[in-house]
Amino acid sequence: MTRFLYALAWLLATPLVLARLAWRAHRQPGYLQRLGERFGRYRPRQPGPYIWVHAVSVGETRAAVPLVDALQARYPGHRILLTHMTPTGRATSREVFGDRVERAWLPYDMGFAVRRFLAHFEPRIGIILETEIWPRLLDEAARRSIPVVLANARLSERSARRYGWVPALARWAFASLAGVAAQSESDAARLRAIGARDPVALGNVKFDLTVPAQMVELGAQLRERFGPARSLWVAGSTREGEEALLLDAFAEWATPEALLVIVPRHPQRFEDVARLAQARGFEVALRSREVPLPPGVRVLVGDSMGEMFAYYAAADVVIMGGSLLEFGSQNLIEACALGRPVIVGPHTYNFSEASKSAIAAGAAVRVKDAREALQCAAAISVDPVRREAMGARGREFVAAHRGAIARLMGWIETVAARRQP
Repeated sequence: MTRFLYALAWLLATPLVLARLAWRAHRQPGYLQRLGERFGRYRPRQPGPYIWVHAVSVGETRAAVPLVDALQARYPGHRILLTHMTPTGRATSREVFGDRVERAWLPYDMGFAVRRFLAHFEPRIGIILETEIWPRLLDEAARRSIPVVLANARLSERSARRYGWVPALARWAFASLAGVAAQSESDAARLRAIGARDPVALGNVKFDLTVPAQMVELGAQLRERFGPARSLWVAGSTREGEEALLLDAFAEWATPEALLVIVPRHPQRFEDVARLAQARGFEVALRSREVPLPPGVRVLVGDSMGEMFAYYAAADVVIMGGSLLEFGSQNLIEACALGRPVIVGPHTYNFSEASKSAIAAGAAVRVKDAREALQCAAAISVDPVRREAMGARGREFVAAHRGAIARLMGWIETVAARRQP
């Protein structure tokens, strides 16, 4: 009955899904590229066995880097298929992987579409990163004896409550998984409570990141261009609503020598954020304009993709986007790895364990709102001893939590062997 009702819900929702896709394509045309793939229609595949990795968007794609590296080293004769749901995720995979992987849209979770996907690529194993659960896809994979695992899985208390609204659907989805590897024991416990069978806690693969040397070099160039003598505060991966709060607080009291660099999470919002700053009387610059920064500029919009490491490398202090409003925070581990002091707001449920551990290690501080975030940034940036100490603790914090990829690879091999047809 659950299977039937789910299929019926997709049938009824399809016109709304397509309308939403068209609406989103107005600002991001990439949503309509290769539209047939969303219904299981793909170009001819290359010969050879496939390993399939699903990374829904930007954060998951970046988290996939050490995993893909490890898979290619361990299985050199296999092709890696990376699937996404958003254009920014797909664009990020081009930036970080180039031609090392094949990429495609994951199809909508309709029976005919997921059957086409699985029949076309015939993956030896599927690895879904973090939280993306599609019941019909998992069900059809299990029917074909294709082991699919949920890796680097996280589940906040908030998301666990939502799964509790549809317990039959959650049980159906998790019953089809070959295994679940959680980031922490807390995540494993919440996943177990909603139906995951024997989840294991293997750590967070985002700690196994490698900071690209070219991004560090670019960061030094940006710092020179932005003003080496200025206090430089980077608000990274900000979400809608947060920029206005930061700009209001910045307009109220920040000193003229401070430069606020805002890097919106979504590229379609670059121009909107620049207009927000201009409306508050700021002289605004854009990263994309390769010209020296005039001294009167107090706000710069980071309107580029794939350069977050460089922005962090240029910063005195990083304010973590997504944490000032209820978005759950973006990835603070990257800033810590670069040795930058991190400021997080009250909402960090997507990085609950990492943020608590970073604060306990002295690598990050928590604030209650945007005003306090800027006050804290000002205090840290003028205190070189504190700034250097927090940066060193950030690097130590990241180093202490590495090793999840090695544990995950061993676990994946065990699960795959157990589920061979």
